[in-house]
This record gives sequence, structure tokens and C-alpha cells, in this order.
Amino acid sequence: MSLSTLPEHAAESLRLDTPVLDVVVPVHNEEIDLEPCVRRLHDYLSARFPYRFRITIADNASTDATATVAATLVEALPEVTAVHLAQKGRGRALKHAWTHSDAAVLAYMDVDLSTDLAAVLPLVAPLISGHSDLAIGSRLSRGSRVVRGAKREFISRGYNLLLRGTLAARFSDAQCGFKAIRRDVAARLLPMVEDTGWFFDTEMLVLAERAGLRIHEVPVDWVDDPDSRVDIVSTAVADLKGIARLTRGLGTGRLPLAALREQLGRNPLPVAGVPAGLTGQLVRFAGVGVASTLAYLALYALLRAGLGAQWANLLALLLTAVANTAANRRLTFRVRGNDRAWRHQAQGLVVFGVGLALTSGSLALLHAANPAPATWLELAVLVTANAIATGVRFLMMRIWVFKAA
Repeated sequence: MSLSTLPEHAAESLRLDTPVLDVVVPVHNEEIDLEPCVRRLHDYLSARFPYRFRITIADNASTDATATVAATLVEALPEVTAVHLAQKGRGRALKHAWTHSDAAVLAYMDVDLSTDLAAVLPLVAPLISGHSDLAIGSRLSRGSRVVRGAKREFISRGYNLLLRGTLAARFSDAQCGFKAIRRDVAARLLPMVEDTGWFFDTEMLVLAERAGLRIHEVPVDWVDDPDSRVDIVSTAVADLKGIARLTRGLGTGRLPLAALREQLGRNPLPVAGVPAGLTGQLVRFAGVGVASTLAYLALYALLRAGLGAQWANLLALLLTAVANTAANRRLTFRVRGNDRAWRHQAQGLVVFGVGLALTSGSLALLHAANPAPATWLELAVLVTANAIATGVRFLMMRIWVFKAA
């Protein structure tokens, strides 16, 4: 076995007798399918996988003869080991086995081996080389070949569309039982993953994506197991609860993703003459700005009916300024949590003062030239003044308000 292709930090921590790959097979009451699965996997890896490997049977609270079958396999095959957990939960079993493994790359596959084993090396090769941080088999990628019923196809695609809509997930298949992760990444990422059941995969992938980790997707050949014991209804309910919990956690900034991004995340490629992250910030700032301007104009038109132009402008700008600062804090500059929130709002009010000076000054000049201008003319002047104020506001937020955020 050569360690030359492994990332430097991973190669240094491996002994010559340490497996490069540890494939975990999580099982619960699988006394019938366990032995043929493990033997088939072992035969394939022995013949086709070019590195040292281990197969770990992660038995989570089986009540049948699964533990006995696992012990027999451990005795017969030197590359096979087993662990027994007293509590049930696929996520719990994976987290325990991965956390205690010494292999450079950690993978798992379901005991039914629905995924063609020819995808093993394409799955883990980008992790062994250090090119990617996680890898997933995808039944929904172009090039995949899948045999399953219409019901499961509909549920799978519907679930992934739900993830895109609620958590802005960009990976294509959250629940395919064929995934891998680098051990150094797992050591930092897994402590943040709370779910112990079927939502474990989704939570891990969403957090990895939000932290800027690179996820490699492999099209797979996959044949549905007609004897699958997954309770679709209870799993769907648990997934919905997981999505709601994860959405709250991401929204409140409770998860320390910034630290993980700093340690492991991949920053955007530098472009000559363009500060890092500037393009994305401009796009997000523009979106917030459009929404703020529409809200401002609506408020101004509403308040103008009962107030003078200056007071209507002041109140409309003040109300939208508070919302604008909060939106830019979270969306444009990716600041999470409540740390320095009041300071940012105070600085935002200074930025608001600059905008007020520009818009009020433009109104004063207009009224000096025309004491009774039409409402549409006032709005046109304010739109122009707001456009100038928007550019000034972005620069002040980027280089002053959120500079150290």
C-alpha cells in the first residue's frame, strides 16, 4: 500500500498497518442478509480495491442473531470487525463507528447492497487524493441507472426538492445509502450532527455544504430492495422534524459553522482585481436593496398622504433601514448569532444618516427649484438619490460595519 496519494495531513497520521478505507455496514436485525452482504463486499474489495481496507459491522440494538453472525464473520475474515450498540439508530451507529475509526477515509453502505460495488473506488478516490471532503452516491444524477418503483421514485425526488426549497441544499440525493467522508473532516463535522436516525445523512450534508466543504457526487447503478424494512411514514415525519430543527439552528447561528469553514472550508478562487467574495455579496446586497427600496417607496407613498415630504421620507427610511441592516447582516455578509448585533444596528443607523442626508438633500433641492412638485417627480428624485445612497451604503457596510464579522 502506498500513502503517496493521500493528503499530507492524513498520510502522516497513518501507520503502515492502518486501513485507508473503513466501510461501515449499519445493521438492525439483519441475521439473514448480513453474512452474504459482508462476504460479497469483502470479496470485491480484496480483488478490486488497491488499498488496505476494513469492514466494520455496526450492530445497533439487534434482538435477533445478528450479533452471532457478526462474530462468525469477524472470526473468519481478518479485515472484518464488529461493534454492538445498545441503542437503535442508523445515525448513532455510523457516528460511533466513524468516530472510533483510524482509517483515512470512512464510508458506509446499506446491508442490502443495492448500489453496484463498482462505484466504491470512484466514490472514495477523490477523498483519498484530498480533492474532496465528502462523497455521495446519487441515484438522481445524470448517468445513474436505477431500478425501483414509482412510489419510491416520487418520494425520493420529492424529498430532495423539499431540501432545496427549505435548506437551499445543492446536492442531488440525500438518502442514498452509499457515502464517504475523510476522517479529519468527520472529526470536526460529526460533533455538530445531532440526529441519530435516518436524517443523519441529510444533516451531515447540509452542514458540510454550509461550511464550504466540497461534496463529490458519483452516479450509481442502484436496484431497489423489495424487502426494505424502512417505515416510510415514520421516517418522513422524523425528516420533517429534522428539517425544522436544522432550519432553526442555522437561522439562530447556534451552529459554529464559521469556525468549521475557517478550518476546512474552500474559499472561492481568487479573481484578479476582485476582492474575495465581492461578487456574491454584490448580488445578495442588490436583492436586499431591491426589496428595501420597494418597501421604502410603499411606506413613503402611504405616509405622504398624512405627512409632509420630509417627515414621510424620514420615517420610511428609518423603518426600512433597520430591516435592511438586519437582512444584509444575515444574507449579504453571512453574520450569524446575536454577537455585536446591537453594534451593527448602531453603525447601520450611521449609514442610514448618510442615506438620509442624500435623499433629504435631494428633496430640499427639488423643493427649492419647484415649491409644489408632482408626487411622481418627488419619487423619481428619491429613486435617483437612493441609487447613489445604495452604493455608498454597500461600501460602508463592507469596509466598516461588517469588516470584522
